[in-house]
Amino acid sequence: MPARLLDGKQIAQTIRSEIAQRVQQRLAQQLPPPGLTVVLVGDHPASRVYVRNKRKAAQEVGFVGQVLERSADIRQAELLDLIAQLNADPSVHGILVQLPLPRHIDEAAVIEAIDPAKDVDGFHPLTLGRLTAGHPTFLPCTPQGVQELLVRSGIPTAGVSTVIVGRSNIVGKPLALLLAQKPTPAFPLAGDATVTLVHSRTRNLAELTRSADLLIAAIGHPGFITGEMIRPGATVIDVGINSVAGQVVGDVDFASVYPRAGAITPVPGGIGPMTIAMLLKNTLQAAEALSR
Repeated sequence: MPARLLDGKQIAQTIRSEIAQRVQQRLAQQLPPPGLTVVLVGDHPASRVYVRNKRKAAQEVGFVGQVLERSADIRQAELLDLIAQLNADPSVHGILVQLPLPRHIDEAAVIEAIDPAKDVDGFHPLTLGRLTAGHPTFLPCTPQGVQELLVRSGIPTAGVSTVIVGRSNIVGKPLALLLAQKPTPAFPLAGDATVTLVHSRTRNLAELTRSADLLIAAIGHPGFITGEMIRPGATVIDVGINSVAGQVVGDVDFASVYPRAGAITPVPGGIGPMTIAMLLKNTLQAAEALSR
């Protein structure tokens, strides 16, 4: 029996509608709309598309969404000064610096310069530290999007054998933390799963992926996960976004995995829309916290 398709696009639209309603409630209480500022450095084509989609999504739910573009040759000191200005601006509730940055810019220094109270991407070391301790403020957007999609699709994670393929700071490691932790009133989205984190250097990789009831691919390699690498009936979440011959494809070889999986996310239309929805959710959370 073919796999169930997990429609991230539809779920994301539901979340965006919920956020838009909360924004209207803020306005009715004479509170300012959430403000999201995205900083785009250089002219990376893919980054420009991502930023355009984020600004459009922010404006559609009633946020004040703006993009500040700077040339690729900006000095690091200038970029840090811009972030300091945004940190001090009360109309800006969320700050996102689009990655990657030009090579002469220290990405870690830029991320650390963002006020943790406005770190809606969830990449600041303090933000990730709180996640590690089980007391998160902002959850990184893509990991949060994965778990939100699972929850809203009725796919349980508690105790489930889970393998995450990929160990990046953006997806793999924070997602492992999110899924492994025990839910609490302060952290209800925690997955309570049994998590194994693997990567390209892992020995017997296919043997481990076949042991998973929940397999998450986030390795940045098109078609890396094939049908023979999954357990029949497993849930497969494809986080990958790769361009191959002008087509957007994931880290999962959809044609061979789809007939064996129990449920699967498509690419596009799976985790991508959820990531943007979580960015909006974090920005609204930041606005509500800063309005108290």
